[in-house]
Amino acid sequence: MNEEQRKDGQQAINPSDKKSDKDYSKYFETVYTPPSLKEAKKRGKEEVTYHHDFKIDERFQGMGRERNFYIRTYGCQMNEHDTEVMAGIFMALGYKAVHTPEEADVILLNTCAIRENAENKVFGELGFLKQLKRDNPNLLLGVCGCMSQEESVVNKILKSYHHVDMIFGTHNIHRLPEILNEAYLSKEMVVEVWSKEGDVIENLPKVRRGNIKAWVNIMYGCDKFCTYCIVPYTRGKERSRRPDEIIREVRHLAAQGYQEVTLLGQNVNAYGKDLDDMKYGLGELMDEIRHIGIPRVRFMTSHPRDFDDQLIEVLAKGGNLMDHIHLPVQSGSTDVLKIMARKYTREGYLELVRKIKAAIPNVTLTTDIIVGYPNETDEQFEETMSLYREVGFELAYTYIYSPREGTPAAKMVDNVPMEVKKARLQRLNALVNELAGESMKKYEGQVVDVLIEGESKKNPDVLAGYTSKSKLVNVKAPKSAIGKIIPVKITEAKTWSLDGEAVEIQKMAGVN
Repeated sequence: MNEEQRKDGQQAINPSDKKSDKDYSKYFETVYTPPSLKEAKKRGKEEVTYHHDFKIDERFQGMGRERNFYIRTYGCQMNEHDTEVMAGIFMALGYKAVHTPEEADVILLNTCAIRENAENKVFGELGFLKQLKRDNPNLLLGVCGCMSQEESVVNKILKSYHHVDMIFGTHNIHRLPEILNEAYLSKEMVVEVWSKEGDVIENLPKVRRGNIKAWVNIMYGCDKFCTYCIVPYTRGKERSRRPDEIIREVRHLAAQGYQEVTLLGQNVNAYGKDLDDMKYGLGELMDEIRHIGIPRVRFMTSHPRDFDDQLIEVLAKGGNLMDHIHLPVQSGSTDVLKIMARKYTREGYLELVRKIKAAIPNVTLTTDIIVGYPNETDEQFEETMSLYREVGFELAYTYIYSPREGTPAAKMVDNVPMEVKKARLQRLNALVNELAGESMKKYEGQVVDVLIEGESKKNPDVLAGYTSKSKLVNVKAPKSAIGKIIPVKITEAKTWSLDGEAVEIQKMAGVN
């Protein structure tokens, strides 16, 4: 490591000397900025600060020379994209990516806080990694992502997982070089979690997964505060990137040959509401992006309350704007939606669906649903079942309600017995499967365009890709089709996937 003088007057030391000499303790103080749920709840009017020129400080150049990193990612596409950014920073520091934790000198767990099961997996992984730390004391182990923004999680790690070297949050990923430096220097756990945020960092390096599909963050955070959701606390207030920065990034991806871009945000169609100096929303942004030479453009995840007429009008123009919309409803009961603080009614949601279908007749709708919410009655659950049929969703991600500490719902009496929750989920999933199967059956014999992403997970002799409506297709086609959009004739429909043959192969075989 560079031996330059540090900003705080401390002398940088060799990372391999960490914890090898007790006298080093006099040279530094451990970074410790813990998360605060109280602070995270605040939504002030502080101005969003835009940083357009992220750079690696010269002090940290070469930090990762002859060192490897490994990142395990849990949760949503936003977390996956955060991992791409952290991988980019690691590689800019000179680290190399490896495929197993056993090969790594630095291991990061990029965590998810949405479900209790996701947290349990992380704690289980931390227990497994303890032996690696014993075998290699110089190994750095870090926990980042949404779990790191929760006070209870950080306190649990501090109490029971002393082999963890660093914890940092979702708002300060760009400070990874500084955090790594502190972890190398410090004998104690480095904790840096910002509970209040107001920055948008541009020009962050990225190592994208593959060169076919790409995620583009257009905004961060959520201000909706649904009573069950921890995201507004872990991801912070809504902050939109400037349109010109987003469009520049998408143009760059088009120039690199990417076939599909997904615009990301915790509440993606609230984009632009915080841009006080201009009237510009997701509809305007997508209207510009549809003129860029990217064959497919998607966005997620939407909140029904912010899905406005302007966006519907733009999506109806089609072209490279895909006719698949993921529109979480969570419940079909107005009373339950009120308890959830979703701020729309069953009737309002159905009216939105009517507008979308009128403008985009061939649209495919998918959704998220929670069953067994506090106070949900049998009648209210039946309303969810009837709404599902009425909308005609082609897929749903379904969940049994479980409380997340720090959310308003966690203080409610969880008065729906688990056996009732499981029975409701089973019935709902049966309906989801039924309608999914029906939606797939209509593709048999049709020719559809499929973006081929690679080999099938189950059979390397078969390729796999997705239609414009996000239907998985397994295709008999040459490897040269990977990364291309090709016409495929569907030969068999299954509940969750389609089988087909590339049209060109059929032509060569003389098949109509």
